[in-house]
Order: sequence, then C-alpha cells, then structure tokens
Amino acid sequence: MLAKGSLSWISTAILFTAATGYFSINSSGMTNVLLLGFSIIGLLLTLFLLIFFRDPERKPAGDEDDAVSPADGRVISINDRTIGIFMNVHNVHVNRAPLSGTVMEIDYKPGGYIPASNKDSDVNERNHVKINTEYGSIELTQIAGVLIRRIVSYISEGSQVKRGERIGMIRFGSRVDVIIPEVYVYTVNVGDKVKAGESIIARKKEKIRG
Repeated sequence: MLAKGSLSWISTAILFTAATGYFSINSSGMTNVLLLGFSIIGLLLTLFLLIFFRDPERKPAGDEDDAVSPADGRVISINDRTIGIFMNVHNVHVNRAPLSGTVMEIDYKPGGYIPASNKDSDVNERNHVKINTEYGSIELTQIAGVLIRRIVSYISEGSQVKRGERIGMIRFGSRVDVIIPEVYVYTVNVGDKVKAGESIIARKKEKIRG
C-alpha cells in the first residue's frame, strides 16, 4: 500500500524514465549516452519513491490504553513527558495516533530547513496536533527536515481518531515530538527503534506499578 498523495510523485518519475528511455533509443552518440543516463536515474528515483511512500498495515500492540508510537524511527530524546522520534529517509513516514480520541487542535506553521534531529529545528515547518483522550490530552508535533518541506495532514479539527490510525505524513526526513498525559510513563529509552501504530511507547503509571 502507498501513502496518500504519493501517486503524482511516482507518476512523474515513471514518465520521466519512460520519456528519456524512449528518446535514448531514437538518438545516437553523446545524446544517446546522456538520455540513457537520465533514464537510469529516473528508474532509480522511481524505485526510491516506491519504497519511501510505502504505507504498510499495522496492528497496535498491547491494550487500548497503551500509547503506541506515532512514527517509525529512533527515539532521540526523552524529557519529562516529552519524547522525540527521528525518522530517517528509509523509515515509513506515515504518522499514526498514539491513542484514540478527538482532534481538538491543528496548528500548522511554515519554517526553515534545519535538520530535524537538530535541537534548533524549532524553526522548521511544523504541524502541532492536540488529541483529547479519555486519559488526558496527548500532543504531537510533526517537524519537517532539511529536504523537501511538506507535512500532509489526513485529519481535521473535530475528527475522531482511533489508536494506531493514520493521521498524516512528513516527506523526506523528519521528526515527531510527543507529549503524553500526566497519568502515563514512557516505556522506551533513548536509542530504541519504534514502529508507528505498533510499538508501545508509554503505559499508564498504575499498570507499571502493578
């Protein structure tokens, strides 16, 4: 399965590959070599986009009140109730809801091109999402990276989302920060790898104590 909005990107790459390949066949000399080279580049780009825009099905682990990761990637920071997850270019970039609830707020802001793993990436393009759950509010901030800046939202204010449901994506290198409700505690550590909509990142404190 491919992510929403990816068809235009992949179609463009396929058309470029086909066009340069066709004209290389009908040319000679250096023109043929150049067009053949462009065709190979187009083919590699098409394969890259097919891999990048993949959107596999995911089944959340644990119980309904266990918070799952909103993003694929690696945990790069944990500070009190806030966790940062960095998505490398090879990770799935579709983001998912950690818990079920109602989308109360979506605040999009354009920004710069600082690498998403950098502490100064606060100036980057971002999308802040607040979800009201029966366990308290959970907040996500999608942060675009150094490459093409484009955060795509699949939801709107007032939407009902289920735990593990797709809520949007960030293209080409990015980060997601999560603030969990006060009744939760993180169950992951810095350096851990997680999968969106599948890996448990936090549990209610009472469950941990029990």
